[in-house]
Amino acid sequence: MEIVPHRMQLRERHMFSTSDDNAMMKQVQATHAPDGREFAVKPLLYIIEDIFRRATPSVPGFDMETQAQLDVLDDKAFQADFFDMLDLLSMTINKISCEISCKCSGGGDAHATTLGIFNILTSYAWDAKVVLALAAFALNYGEFWVVAQLYPTNSLAKSVALLKQLPEILERVDSLKPKFEALSNLIKAMLDVTKCIVEFKELPSQYISPDTPAMLTATAHIPTAVYWTIRSIVACASQIMGLVGMGFEFITSTTEAWELSSLAHKVGSIHTHLKKQLNLCYQLIDEKRHIEAYQTLVRLMESPHMDNMKVLRALIYTKDDQLPLLEGATKRRANIEVLRRKNVLLLISDLDVSTEEIFMLEQMYQESRQHPSRTESQYEVVWIPVVDRSTPFTQQKQEKFETLQNQMPWYSVYNHTMIDPAVIKYIKEVWQFNKKPILVVLDPQGKVVNNNALHMLWIWGSLAFPFTSAREEALWKEESWRLELLADSVDAAIAVWIAEEKCICLYGGEDIEWIRKFTAMAHSVAQAANIQLEMLYVGKSNPKEKVRRNISTITVEKLSNTLQDLALVWFFWVRLESMWHSKMQHGKSVANDPIMQEIVTMLSFDGSEQGWAVFSEGNVMAKAKGETIVQSFIDYESWKSYVRERGFVPALNDHLREVHTPHHCNRLVLPGTMGTIPEKVVCAECSRPMEKFIMYRCCND
Repeated sequence: MEIVPHRMQLRERHMFSTSDDNAMMKQVQATHAPDGREFAVKPLLYIIEDIFRRATPSVPGFDMETQAQLDVLDDKAFQADFFDMLDLLSMTINKISCEISCKCSGGGDAHATTLGIFNILTSYAWDAKVVLALAAFALNYGEFWVVAQLYPTNSLAKSVALLKQLPEILERVDSLKPKFEALSNLIKAMLDVTKCIVEFKELPSQYISPDTPAMLTATAHIPTAVYWTIRSIVACASQIMGLVGMGFEFITSTTEAWELSSLAHKVGSIHTHLKKQLNLCYQLIDEKRHIEAYQTLVRLMESPHMDNMKVLRALIYTKDDQLPLLEGATKRRANIEVLRRKNVLLLISDLDVSTEEIFMLEQMYQESRQHPSRTESQYEVVWIPVVDRSTPFTQQKQEKFETLQNQMPWYSVYNHTMIDPAVIKYIKEVWQFNKKPILVVLDPQGKVVNNNALHMLWIWGSLAFPFTSAREEALWKEESWRLELLADSVDAAIAVWIAEEKCICLYGGEDIEWIRKFTAMAHSVAQAANIQLEMLYVGKSNPKEKVRRNISTITVEKLSNTLQDLALVWFFWVRLESMWHSKMQHGKSVANDPIMQEIVTMLSFDGSEQGWAVFSEGNVMAKAKGETIVQSFIDYESWKSYVRERGFVPALNDHLREVHTPHHCNRLVLPGTMGTIPEKVVCAECSRPMEKFIMYRCCND
């Protein structure tokens, strides 16, 4: 009993010896003299797969049926082309089939039989050799199983089965199970390698050349792969032939099953290696296709067009006449034609867009639709989701995607996969998308007139239409630093207070004790000055739980008015950041633009740890940090006489200038994702360059 394992070890060493492989491959290469003839091997491979699938239906993991292949087999045009090809190849397939039947039934040397098959296939390319050999084996294998499957019910099959002694063999099917499983596993491994070789042959030559490292490696190994696949065909055929008339001794032998398993392991290793090289080739092809698609997109975006359809179809994939858009109001799918000759605002974001942004965009969008004569026919908004393709698109991501879609009243892309990787590359490299949402504006001809109009929308809403740089510049020329610019769109009450000529105070910060102290003193001074004062708490940028608690406390204790929704607090600060960004785009700075100076001062207030306040009365505004403004109220007796002469805010302004000291420390905190951060920013108070630091902030409080 110990002799058999020893014999197996000898066979294994012989089978997988590198020196033997080299010697054998020299013999194989000597038979290789292709004459340039080519034929499409894929249709033949479909037939081969179908035979193996139907012949071995019960082996786990061997269900290779695909509906596409079955549809191809039934196609009349396919059948006509296939039969024409088969006329040319049938003689070769039958020759190999006879070679296999004759040599394998006699128990001849497997290598010699394999070489005999290679001699028949001398004039064919490597992919054709392996497919034709597999077709010949499939013919023999299929004939065996047709008889085996039909003999219980078909008289002709039963007579043939009797001559082949199949009933006796199939009655002992339990004993044969390991052998058939080993046989099926090896057939599957052979098919995998064959399909891999065929895939190499079908790689598009315009994207990958033969001298690519992965192609060179594969080309060097394909002859070996073909040899061991055909050698495995011989082994499988020997097993099938051995079942005919060999009796119980052959059935119970385990050596042959071991040999099939060893071959399956070797062929499987070959497939793993080839598949690795194939994947490298596909990766390179994808990269080149993406580069080509990207360059095509760049040229298209730079070219003039009659309308916006070409550009939109390039940005949003519309294969097979799909309806690529989802309409926000009805949640029905829509054709891209609904955007023809319209101004289109592309809202570009990832799946982590904040609820505040969606909420405020929705408010502005709905407000714009309340004046159809002015804006509805002027522009449409389309959400373009940018999804990271390097990580799996999980069910959680799908739910987040659908939730965002449901929140949006405008158009959105129906499926994130409709945005091609080349488009994502263009969005990131040309339009500078980097995490933070942007709003790209296309005119009715598909020309980009603004790479990011989101800051214009935040500042002026639909008044910024058509969202061009020229319109932005014109709007700034009409502006001055006033409360309407700072906060009019944040709370409707401000416009009422302005109309009633009240003194208005906006204040912020997170320290609730300072807020209590400040509001109490402000009301006391207002009463002493006999002015009508309205106060509004605007919190802090990136508002979290502390600001929410402050709003609740201020409301309960009736300290002042508040922005009731955190989204409105967020909006107040994002408008200021947008003003800064807009001014920066137009080359403005603290040194050459008075509005920019005020914007930077406000952002500096937010960057400090203490509170702050801005007072407005008519066209005059006064502002100061928390400690300074509180001290000014303490000193009210020293400047109250000027209130009667000049008014409350002008008098406060004069006093603040008097108490101002040159010693100060301003911090300007700008979001790192809001756009290009300038190398130099000067202080709004002293006009000296500010030092630049990198800050990492966790916003959970």
